[in-house]
Amino acid sequence: MTTTSKGLIPATILTGFLGSGKTTLLKRVLSEAHGQKIAVIENEFGEETIDTDILRVDSEEQIIQMNNGCVCCTIREDLRTTLSELAAKRRKGELQFDRVIIETTGLADPGPVAQTFFMDDEIAESYLLDSILTLVDAKHAETQLDSRQEARRQIGFADQIFISKSDLVDAAAVEALTHRIKHMNPRAPVQKAHFGEAPLSQIFDLRGFNLNAKLEIDPDFLKADEHEHHDHHHDHDHEHGEHCDHPHHHSHDDDVKSFVFRSERAFNPAKLEDFLGAIVQVYGPKMLRYKGVLYMKGSDKKVIFQGVHQLMGSDLGPKWMPGEKKASKMVFIGIDLPKEILLQGMEGCLV
Repeated sequence: MTTTSKGLIPATILTGFLGSGKTTLLKRVLSEAHGQKIAVIENEFGEETIDTDILRVDSEEQIIQMNNGCVCCTIREDLRTTLSELAAKRRKGELQFDRVIIETTGLADPGPVAQTFFMDDEIAESYLLDSILTLVDAKHAETQLDSRQEARRQIGFADQIFISKSDLVDAAAVEALTHRIKHMNPRAPVQKAHFGEAPLSQIFDLRGFNLNAKLEIDPDFLKADEHEHHDHHHDHDHEHGEHCDHPHHHSHDDDVKSFVFRSERAFNPAKLEDFLGAIVQVYGPKMLRYKGVLYMKGSDKKVIFQGVHQLMGSDLGPKWMPGEKKASKMVFIGIDLPKEILLQGMEGCLV
């Protein structure tokens, strides 16, 4: 995964379960006067699509120009074809747009969509994947998260999460939902978005896939994590429906979970590469996002590492500052990942 941004078109993946308000958010972004021209790609599965009244429809043409100069198209073939077609038209000056938003269907797994940007050289030369945004419907989230793995995956992949329809439930429900989301994905900020109202600074240029971006992990999650280490026997009680009073314990045992590896010892680069290579071979499909800032033996720079499923990449980050405490921190987000195997394996790669 490379991170050059010279002249690349930033792309945002917008995901979220049926009825979570993706279209509302999208319409607001498209109609707002931000002076940017946006191309929207819709994965079409008979869901509500952008209202045709704001589009000039030409049924023969797959790509539609909107009244405010935005471009819209539905994917009838694969995403790759659509992206390269858009980029080609832009190069020829036939279409003008500054960025792309891909709206996935409510049931989609954003993983393969994200991978398209890294696996395909032609796409990687034209586009820079900026971030995955996930919308969560406050009213129906609990049921959807309980019953649908796609909804849980969408949270695991996210760089930024918006809770919609929070006005329809009480504050305690929103807080419980936020808490549950943080356990699945401690690296994505969670914000409320009322009727698609969200500042553009939380939608565009988040650099979620930029390897040099600093790794943010929710600090409460790290505290909770420490608590759980001393309290292992507690975790199993929940499966029998018992409830404990500690605020960090939650009654949902979601299969999408996250955990953090931390160490102040340096990694042996060759060992770490072998270990992670082996791990993604086995667990890749279950690994949603993993990201770390690592302390490597023999390097005076931080090593920034991240991956999606089986694809991973690393990059040299800034130098360790004089007096800065060198340490590694890596977050893994995935489906039923074997936490102990991963943590012990990482430990085994230290010098």
